[in-house]
Amino acid sequence: MTKPPVGGNRTGRKLGQKVKKGKLKASSRRWLERHINDPYVQRAKLEGYRARAAFKLLEIDEKHQILKGAKRIIDLGAAPGSWSQIAAKVTDSTDEDVRVAAIDFLEMAPLPGVHILQLDFLDPEAPAKLMEAIGGAPNVVLSDMAAPTTGHQKTDHLRTMHLCEVAAHFAVEVLAEGGHFLAKTFQGGTERELLAMLKQNFRQVIHIKPASSRAESVEMFLLAKGFKGRKKEEAQEDEAAA
Repeated sequence: MTKPPVGGNRTGRKLGQKVKKGKLKASSRRWLERHINDPYVQRAKLEGYRARAAFKLLEIDEKHQILKGAKRIIDLGAAPGSWSQIAAKVTDSTDEDVRVAAIDFLEMAPLPGVHILQLDFLDPEAPAKLMEAIGGAPNVVLSDMAAPTTGHQKTDHLRTMHLCEVAAHFAVEVLAEGGHFLAKTFQGGTERELLAMLKQNFRQVIHIKPASSRAESVEMFLLAKGFKGRKKEEAQEDEAAA
């Protein structure tokens, strides 16, 4: 069961620490203070996760059971790897029997049971390489992708929403029947066309903001549960192509 972290004594570090003034800009110092005093950051270190983002997935799964029984999982925008850590555990993935594929254009340190691709997901070869890595249809497609920021809020928003849409279409193309899709999105930012497409293909589509997502952040997560499956003609075409 995932519970809100208890700050302070669990890690030996007291909350409320200040960063000494030096060469850091005021904005950078505030970010660093928030980071080192974040109880989820401290708990991630304590429990061996690579990032506080692990608790977002764990909280969502606790309520919606999207990882239960999953045999194969694809993790998009995976760096530094906390979601892949969880995926490898729930699928019993090993280096001898890899059941988790992770992709990011950033470099990731190796993880047991995870096939890591350092590649842009928008690369035309990426989908096929991900499917080859796990050897079958995934039960879950996760996406924590966000576009590199330009400093222009509207542009950054549109670029990340585009990644969400591409991930959603990929999920519909590859998921096993009954599978789930979880992706980062933004408050008020999900396009109607995307929602309509997901509602056609999944039994339930909802937005979630887990407690571990910072209150000031506009991020939310789009969850599509219970993939209805592709049409028989499409499935037959896939089999013939294989």
